[in-house]
Amino acid sequence: MNISLHNIVKAYEDYQVLEIGKWSIRKGSLWGIIGSNGAGKSTLAKIIGKLEDPTAGEILYDGKPFTTQMQKEMTVVFQKPYLLRSSVWENIAYPLKIRDYSSNEIERSVKDILLQMGIEKIQHQKSWTLSGGEAQKVALARALVFKPKLLILDEPTANIDPSAVAVMEKMIRNTNEENQTTVLMVTHSLQQAKRLCKEIVFMHRGKIVETGPTEQILYQPGSMLTRRFIQGELLID
Repeated sequence: MNISLHNIVKAYEDYQVLEIGKWSIRKGSLWGIIGSNGAGKSTLAKIIGKLEDPTAGEILYDGKPFTTQMQKEMTVVFQKPYLLRSSVWENIAYPLKIRDYSSNEIERSVKDILLQMGIEKIQHQKSWTLSGGEAQKVALARALVFKPKLLILDEPTANIDPSAVAVMEKMIRNTNEENQTTVLMVTHSLQQAKRLCKEIVFMHRGKIVETGPTEQILYQPGSMLTRRFIQGELLID
C-alpha cells in the first residue's frame, strides 16, 4: 500500500503535537520511526492507522481517501498487546472470521502462523495466562495472519526477551519481503532499526526532521539534530 501525507496537523485544545508537511511511503517499504519521547511517533502511527483523526490535513492510501474497505487491509500492533479474553487460537482466527474467510482457510492459515511463530504449543491457552513475550507473539501472529497491505507497529518488541525479539523481527521481515506489505515501525532501539528497517524517518517535536535509507540516517545524517540524536544526546532544545 502506498501512503501519502499532506499537511497533517494534530492538536489537543491549544497544544499542537504534530505538524507533517509531506511524507510519501512506497508500497513494500519498511520504515523505522525514531525520535525522543514526545516526538509524536505514536501519534503519527495512530493517525496513519486511522485510530485517531488529524486536526487538519489529508492522508491518501493508494492515491485515494480512506474507506472502510481499506480498514480491512491494515492493522496496528502496540507495545501492550490487546488480546481477546479467549484462547490463542481464537485470537489469531478472529481477523479471518470478520473478513469472511472459509473454515478451511481459517484452519490452514492459523496453523501456518502458529508454526512460523513457534507458538503452536500454547494454541489452546487462554490469553490472560500468557507471558509478556508470548502475548506479543500472539498479537503479531493475529496481525499477520490475514496478510495485511499495511502493518503498523508501535514498539512491538519492547521489554521482551531476545529470542522472542528475533522471532518477531524475522516474521516482520518475511511479511514485508514476501507479501510486499508496507511496514511502519516505531522503535526506540537504533540497533533494531539498523537490523530490520530499510528506511528511517527521524522526528522531533512533532515534525519530520529527516528521512532516508537506514545506513544514511544512522551514519551520514544530513541534519545536525539527527546526528545529535544518533550519538545519544538528550534533545531538550
